[in-house]
Formats: sequence, C-alpha cells, structure tokens
Amino acid sequence: MRPHESSAEFLHTTGWIEQIARNLTDVVDGFLRSARYLIHDRDPLFTHSFCDILKSSGVQPIKLPPRSPNLNAYAERFVRSIKEECLSRVVVLGESHLKLLVHEYVEHYHEERNHQGLDNQLLSRAPPLGNASAEVQRRERIGGLLNYYYREAA
Repeated sequence: MRPHESSAEFLHTTGWIEQIARNLTDVVDGFLRSARYLIHDRDPLFTHSFCDILKSSGVQPIKLPPRSPNLNAYAERFVRSIKEECLSRVVVLGESHLKLLVHEYVEHYHEERNHQGLDNQLLSRAPPLGNASAEVQRRERIGGLLNYYYREAA
C-alpha cells in the first residue's frame, strides 16, 4: 500500500491492476497473448496477484532491479517516439482506433523507419535495392503522417 492511499483505495487499485493483467493476456485480443516476458519496474501496482495472472497465461514477469534507471532505456525511447511521431498528432477516436494507430506505427518503426543508433539502418531486413533510375515511390501510413520513400526493385 502506498503511503498516501487508504485501504479502500488500495483494494480498488489492486482490483484494477488485476483486470489490466487479465485484459493484457486475453486469448483473443490481449496485447501480451503471444509474448513470453513482461519487463516492469518496481512500482507497487505490480502485485503478486498481477504476476500470478501473467504466469498463468504463460507470460513471465521480470521486475527490474532497484536503482537501475537505464535498464528500461529502449522501452522508454520507443514510448517517446510513438508519442512524439504519432499519438500526439492524432485525435484518438476509441480503443479500436488506438489499436490501429499503434499497429501501423509499430510496422513503420520496424520496417520503414531509419534508426540513428544503427547507422540509419532499418530494424528488419532491408528491402531489395531498387533501380536507381526508377521513380521514387511513397508509402504513407496514418493518412500521410508517416511516410516511407523507396524505389521499385528492378
């Protein structure tokens, strides 16, 4: 229990976080349905019951060690990128719209977006090199918010 919470607030929060765990591991549309691990910080919200629900669905929760602010840097960078490049520029019209936006951004992030830490390479395998004299093509996502430029392969 957090110092500023009453026991009623704590029980309400515990029930809420357990429901979140059930939603995340839902067999049909849970975000973690095909995941093996969930890395989380040491927030007291991640209770034993939360971890038990994850484990029962085959997801191993991994708690970050204390006083290790840089261990979660990759996730923090991705969250910052998706917020700045996508979500802060769109009015989200519901859960299904949010899921579509996140799906489109993740595909763009992994297949089309250059990453400076990787010498401006793509995360996934690079597509075949196009014909240098071919016209430049543009693939747009999210109504032109995200763009990828390429040349057709010869």
